[in-house]
Amino acid sequence: MSRVTIVGGGIIGLFTAYYLVEEGFEVTILDKGDMANSCSIGNAGMIVPSHIVPLASPGIIAKGMKWMLSSTSPFYIHPKLDLRLAQWCLLFYKAATKKHVEYSIPYLKNLSLYSRSLYGEFAGQHNSPEVGFQEKGLLMLYKTEEAAHEEVEFAHLARRHGLETEILSPDEVKQLEPHAGMDVRGGVFFPGDAHLNPAQLHAYLIKHLEKKGVKIVRHAEVLDFATSGRSVTSVITDKGEFASDQVIIAAGNWAGEVARKLKINMPMLGGKGYSFLTKNSPAIQRPAILTEARVAVTPFGDQIRFGGTMEITNDNTSINLNRVKGIHNSISKYYGGFKADFPEKGKIWSGLRPCSPDGLPYIGATSRWNNVLFGTGHSMMGLSLAPATGKLLTEELMSRKSSVAIDAFSPDRYS
Repeated sequence: MSRVTIVGGGIIGLFTAYYLVEEGFEVTILDKGDMANSCSIGNAGMIVPSHIVPLASPGIIAKGMKWMLSSTSPFYIHPKLDLRLAQWCLLFYKAATKKHVEYSIPYLKNLSLYSRSLYGEFAGQHNSPEVGFQEKGLLMLYKTEEAAHEEVEFAHLARRHGLETEILSPDEVKQLEPHAGMDVRGGVFFPGDAHLNPAQLHAYLIKHLEKKGVKIVRHAEVLDFATSGRSVTSVITDKGEFASDQVIIAAGNWAGEVARKLKINMPMLGGKGYSFLTKNSPAIQRPAILTEARVAVTPFGDQIRFGGTMEITNDNTSINLNRVKGIHNSISKYYGGFKADFPEKGKIWSGLRPCSPDGLPYIGATSRWNNVLFGTGHSMMGLSLAPATGKLLTEELMSRKSSVAIDAFSPDRYS
């Protein structure tokens, strides 16, 4: 039985282990932390084939310059003397072109649709309330004429690429969301999107994998790798050495650092986001994005999560309450009948999402080593793309034909 060591116990690592165990591999997961407060826990829980445009796009550059001037804006880059930050920003700027967006859309769309179908299969096989897979679509809500133009234009783009969309009037939005006093100019509805509770899914996968014999080692920081020729023979951690036939790096925000230990250039910075839970009353029915504010809204029964912001940083994990205020202040502007108390600081979640400079994940093998694969850099799409990433890595490890094209996601593209 081939031994696979996965570095990273987030949702990508867990789904990769899930598919490997199904194929009979002996799997060990090493995680730097306790797996209790990662990006896989506090994210919006959205499964979004509608998100087909990479973060690196012309629009984000134009808006980013304006947002940088506001302490409550949804996008911010920490200005500091840091070579890695400067290099990342330069690569991001170079990638933010119309040509790059047009190139990326088919890859992201196919990967997202594949992942969405795998979630459906997974939910059918694991009929548990802990999975909580709900197919209620996604509302893109807007208040201004400028945002309306952008979202309707994007809806037409999505249709051209085969996605189902509905452009809604204010009254049609209220029909889908009747209880929260909607105050919007309109919206775009993506009926093919879905959502679930990420913390419950994460806990369920851990329990399922441990029952299947997967060894999970927490608080295990990767120090180095033992190698022989072009193969990694073991992963060296502060918890000991783990002999491996195959190694998969799914270490999220820390994957770039791990890659450097393997002599691979993989630009990666953290995109810090915040979220908080509050009582869902009056009940908001459907997941939504408040487009001008870039705030995600996800109902989980009697609770609801509001989250957002993208603070590009190297390693800053502190909580900036001004960013949280930006999220909180946006709620009543769209949901006039919904009043949310500002969360206590101890109840605010924050995490660093792994961001590549071109907005595309790193998925697949590297030419530098014979037995090392990567699944990381998914930015805000980690949960949405996790099953597809895990399945594709399993296919590649077994030398099977890939279910969707992944050449755009090559881990070697900056080497």
